[in-house]
Amino acid sequence: MAFITVNLFSQSLKRTVDINVILPSDKVVDFSEKTSSRSPRFKTLYLLHGYLGDRNDWVLNTPLRLLAEAHNLAVVMPSGDNNFYVDSPLPGNDYERFITRELVALTRAMFPLSHRREDTFIAGLSMGGYGAIRNGLKHYRTFGAIGGFSSALQIYETLESCSGAQLMFIPDPKKAFRSDWNPTVCFQRMAKRIAPSEFPKIYMACATEDGLFPSNVHFRDMLRANGAEVTWHELPGGHNWDFWRVEIERFIDWLPLDEARAGISSGNVKK
Repeated sequence: MAFITVNLFSQSLKRTVDINVILPSDKVVDFSEKTSSRSPRFKTLYLLHGYLGDRNDWVLNTPLRLLAEAHNLAVVMPSGDNNFYVDSPLPGNDYERFITRELVALTRAMFPLSHRREDTFIAGLSMGGYGAIRNGLKHYRTFGAIGGFSSALQIYETLESCSGAQLMFIPDPKKAFRSDWNPTVCFQRMAKRIAPSEFPKIYMACATEDGLFPSNVHFRDMLRANGAEVTWHELPGGHNWDFWRVEIERFIDWLPLDEARAGISSGNVKK
């Protein structure tokens, strides 16, 4: 398994940024195996961090590398700063465009990633859960599955909660509530264009003692009432890595991936 840090210039963000990529291209399960000359096209997860985090969070706090290697899954981890993965009115802060268009195109050009919608997934925690759900629904032609863990959906649960949102990049919260910054609006627009059978598959999870639990349940129920297929998981706990470590493993097991098969490494050497 290769762990790669890429330094690239982003047209959307008007600056040079770093991304992390997990690529199981060098996976070996048996030293006697012959190396194939045909490169596989990997199913790919674009994985988003939470508020105050960065591209390293998932790798440092979970067994993501082992999970990705076992399932032959490529994982791309950008930094979204604290901008909720939306295009900001501020110049050089088009995070939606960067995540959903530019980053997908760049990584597909750099690495042997599948270009198929059914092989392309987006997920995240907290702020990143909001970004994954909102952008996954808006860009439903790109992403075949969406994962949101403890997603920060509360700012758009009702007009009243949105109007009190303390987010510097929302100049007019009431206007934003009616726009596609609201994941419910994204879902409604998608539902007018495609049949429920074509909706992205959705995985949602939230700990029961998390302050975001009510807004996640509210959004889950709205999706289900309108024909979306939603897998839901909850556990006792809070808004922390104890919960997210469990959920990233459950989510990867839920995705339509190869059967788990560990590769040879320092922790898995056949004798």
